[in-house]
Amino acid sequence: MFEPAPLNNRTILSVAELNAEVNQLLNRGFSLIWVEAEISNLVRPSSGHLYFTLKDNKSQIRSAMFRNRNMKLNITPENGMKVLVRGRVGLYEPRGEYQFIAEHMEDAGVGQLQREFEALKKKLSEAGLFDDNHKKQLPEYPKRIAIITSPSGAAIRDILNVLKRRSPQTPLLIYPVSVQGSNAKGQIEAAIRRADKDDSCDVIILARGGGSIEDLWSFNEENVAKAIYHAVTPIVCGIGHEIDFTIADFVADLRAPTPSAAAELITADVRQLLTNVTQNKVWLQQHLIKTIQEKQQKLNWLTARLDLQKPSTKVQQQSQRLDEVSSRLHLQLQTLLNNKSLQLASFQARLQANQPVRKIADSKQALSYLSSRLMQSLNNKIHYEQSRFSLQVAKLDSISPLKTLERGYSITKDSQTNQLISSASAITNKQKLTIRFKDGEIHATAISDD
Repeated sequence: MFEPAPLNNRTILSVAELNAEVNQLLNRGFSLIWVEAEISNLVRPSSGHLYFTLKDNKSQIRSAMFRNRNMKLNITPENGMKVLVRGRVGLYEPRGEYQFIAEHMEDAGVGQLQREFEALKKKLSEAGLFDDNHKKQLPEYPKRIAIITSPSGAAIRDILNVLKRRSPQTPLLIYPVSVQGSNAKGQIEAAIRRADKDDSCDVIILARGGGSIEDLWSFNEENVAKAIYHAVTPIVCGIGHEIDFTIADFVADLRAPTPSAAAELITADVRQLLTNVTQNKVWLQQHLIKTIQEKQQKLNWLTARLDLQKPSTKVQQQSQRLDEVSSRLHLQLQTLLNNKSLQLASFQARLQANQPVRKIADSKQALSYLSSRLMQSLNNKIHYEQSRFSLQVAKLDSISPLKTLERGYSITKDSQTNQLISSASAITNKQKLTIRFKDGEIHATAISDD
């Protein structure tokens, strides 16, 4: 910063010093900023620098972009182009003009599309359209391939060339669509739904050649993404070049960097298959020959062992032994049968000697006799016990207090305690008494003579 020279206690700046001060203030006050505006008054001098005006419908600012920065641009600035510019605010000191020093520039339309792309990508990702668990397995050997692309573009030619070389036997079904423009997104969605509905196709290629983000925008539409997501048939996307990514790539079951790569990823090379078949055939023949030789050697060895053991002789010996065992078994059975017959005859004789009918008759007679004796004994016992009982009753009756009552005596008891009173001295004045006679009881109160 310049130090102004004091004069009569005044601070006096030169114009150069003032502009330098303002320039530093602007540099410190504004960091890198973005400006959206339209280019006008564009000048390209031989130095390679760019000088232009950035304007909107209300204001404008002079701007510059130096050669070391504009050499890296991906766009060619033109008058009337709407751009997004990143840079710093400064002052052109020689003329004291406020200006904008640009360091980066991009097409504002592309920037807007990029923002829309990121917003839709975030929305569909949160909705689960990019989830790996929804990706479908591709068939190893497709029966028929559906191709959705422009019928006149380079993509269809590349795909057909690859398929002709790798898998010429696979049938193809082409669904021609516009891959660019306002009608493209509707045609692409409809083609995806038609191809998915066709059961004869078991994989779909969605493809187009390279281009700008505007050119590829039909594959960034939400309706196309949802059509891919809801399709039952696996879909492979081969859109643009390897660096190009679209929303369709994220939703598809497989993303290929180019249309040609998409055709290669879903097919097996017929030449490689033939090579594999030939190699497998040779291996199988060698394996079979080796197996047959091993089995033949084992058969020869077993045959030799069998001849040494003479199985016919062994069969004869076993047959003879079987005859011997059968004879011995028959003899043992006959002997056992005879013994059992003798034993049965002995049991029959013993049973005859101990006839159950006779024993039952004897037992009945003995039972009748014993029953008669038992009844007689019981009757005698009863008569005897009855006589004893009568005698005891008579003796008990003779000493019963009731007999005493019949002779005119009475029994006196305390009415409260029911205790027998046997002496007059035991009676108190006004004591409640119960006096029993032979035909009943009376209640009385004792009265003293005193």
